Amino acid sequence: MRAAFYTQQGPAREVIRLGELPDPHPGPGEVRVRIHASGVNPTDTYTRSGIRRRGMPFRTIVPNQDGAGLIDEVGEGVSRERIGERVYVTMAQWQRPWGTASEFVALPAERAIRLPQQASFEQGACLGVPILTAHYALALYGGIVGQTVLVQGGAGGVGFYAVQFAKLQGAATVIASVSSDQKGQIARSAGADHVVNYRTDDLAARVSEITSGGGVRRVLEVDFAANAAAIPQLLGKCGTVVVYGSRGPEGTVAATWGIQNQPTIRFIYMYELPAEAYVAAYADVERWMTQGKLKHLPVKTFSLEQTGAAHDWVEQGAGGVRAVVTL
Repeated sequence: MRAAFYTQQGPAREVIRLGELPDPHPGPGEVRVRIHASGVNPTDTYTRSGIRRRGMPFRTIVPNQDGAGLIDEVGEGVSRERIGERVYVTMAQWQRPWGTASEFVALPAERAIRLPQQASFEQGACLGVPILTAHYALALYGGIVGQTVLVQGGAGGVGFYAVQFAKLQGAATVIASVSSDQKGQIARSAGADHVVNYRTDDLAARVSEITSGGGVRRVLEVDFAANAAAIPQLLGKCGTVVVYGSRGPEGTVAATWGIQNQPTIRFIYMYELPAEAYVAAYADVERWMTQGKLKHLPVKTFSLEQTGAAHDWVEQGAGGVRAVVTL
């Protein structure tokens, strides 16, 4: 099969190359998917560049966790009725060498989820990592019904879905922070009640104004290292911050404020969520898509030969548009 792969970590254009690899076949409990679209998430670039982990866990790695396509082969213990099923896949390369930047991928059957006809393969390839992260971050501690929620990076891959999920799950008010007016329009299209451009406006002041000085009940944090110091100005007493990303290794929150205000700061790692969290996310997302309630970000497509360029594009921070490799 044709595949993009790398044998050492480094800059995408230097290490990702195109070649032929053996066709995979599903083992027990697995399915094989003929990939039509491969989504590129920031986490894929971290793995390839070595930002999060130095050293190759496998000699050869096909990048990208998420994708979409058709099941064309099943392993022992999987119903043959799944052959021909439209699916989106996620965590394809989690603790395995073979991601979705290839013509085929074999993976555990539960990581291939039915893709409703309302979504294209390109849209399906952008679901996995973002929807799991956003859904779990909002569902923790009994959910967010009636609460005011701040979504940091409301036009990003996770943030765009988080804004929608928050409204669909009963949040009273959703505030989205963005880095440009264009991204603000994207977050507003997702249903954000208030949008704050943190580069031109004082985010803390605007949150205080919107909440009448009480702060929000929940923050979804995309960059803890950059934003930790601002948490006391954003979060209400006994509120919750759910951290799913950080571009830097450290973030500091004032201890005295923490003792007096009793916040919950929860870090999540979407690759190791409770099994029931995945099931709940898949079920909700399928229902919302089938009902026509879910919007998707536009995509910029790349050929398989351009997988390195797709990684570069994601690393440059092109928010509001998703990178998808099409096959």
